[in-house]
Amino acid sequence: MLPMRRRRGISARWRLTLSYAGFLVVAGVLLLAVVNLFLLRYVPDENIRTIAGFVPNRGDLMRAFMPRAIWALIFLLALGLVGGWFLAGRMLAPLNRINEAARLASEGSLSHRIRLNGPRDEFRDLADVFDTMLERLERHIDEQRRFAANASHELRTPLAVSQAMLEVARDDPDRDVDVLVDRLQSVNSRAIALTEALLLLSRADRGEFEREPVDLSLLAEEAAETLHPLAERRGVSIALDGAMSVVPGSPALLQQLVVNLVHNAIVHNLPGGEVTVSTEAVADAGILTVQNTGDVLAPDLVATLAEPFQRGAGRSRGADHVGNGLGLAIGEAIVRAHGGVLELTPRDGGGLIVAVRLPG
Repeated sequence: MLPMRRRRGISARWRLTLSYAGFLVVAGVLLLAVVNLFLLRYVPDENIRTIAGFVPNRGDLMRAFMPRAIWALIFLLALGLVGGWFLAGRMLAPLNRINEAARLASEGSLSHRIRLNGPRDEFRDLADVFDTMLERLERHIDEQRRFAANASHELRTPLAVSQAMLEVARDDPDRDVDVLVDRLQSVNSRAIALTEALLLLSRADRGEFEREPVDLSLLAEEAAETLHPLAERRGVSIALDGAMSVVPGSPALLQQLVVNLVHNAIVHNLPGGEVTVSTEAVADAGILTVQNTGDVLAPDLVATLAEPFQRGAGRSRGADHVGNGLGLAIGEAIVRAHGGVLELTPRDGGGLIVAVRLPG
């Protein structure tokens, strides 16, 4: 929606200037009124003659005083205009810098910062809030651009593979149709899974869900039971060490969080490895911890694993797992939507520790 075009009015600087000048003139008029009311009223209006000679009456004083009073008011008006223009400019200078930053932001430049100096006041607070908003917007837009580029690349791959298979089948009519269908179904399933993961990630980022009490220990048990066949195929054992830990949130999203974390811990493991899932309740939060054995991971690699489409180099995969690089990214988005924190730490001896802290 385009902004409504409005007629340009008088500037804030001119309004402040006229206000200052008007205040000085009004103050001057009030001073003259006080002089007339409390001083000149006691001077007789008729001519007064004394032994000392001529004494001016009220009219004489008014004729002598009023021209000078008018000139004084004119001087106050000029002083108010000049001084008000200067003072208004000084006062509105921070607002002009904020306005310039807002204009640049509206044109797409989010790297500009106001960085207003001086003591803390209303303008300084506004500038700091605006800088913080620009920083978050810039970071969010960069993440969205990177995510869109990665998502486009990931979605293009199965589509390109499908197109290549169909072209080969067209050029080779004698090709086994059943094998082609199986391969197309596998590629199509991967594309569907990736699309569903992207939709879930978007839903978690928007925080569009109803909250109700959820026990993390029950979710951990359900996830372990669901993924037990996969763990058996890969020779990985799952150990549960959970105490009741109830937090407010979406049961579906939190279930997806636990399943994703346990699934990652299984598929990025070693034959004969182990996955440990523990839950605990503290004063103001519920804590879920998922540990897995595996390859030794460098700290700089661990720091990037929660980014979308990041796959840890050297982390093992099986034929039953085709990763899309969104498992931990979805988990972090779900945790963030619930106001929690997800931390990744390399495990001593190899593997990964994922700790989730959700407000109770």
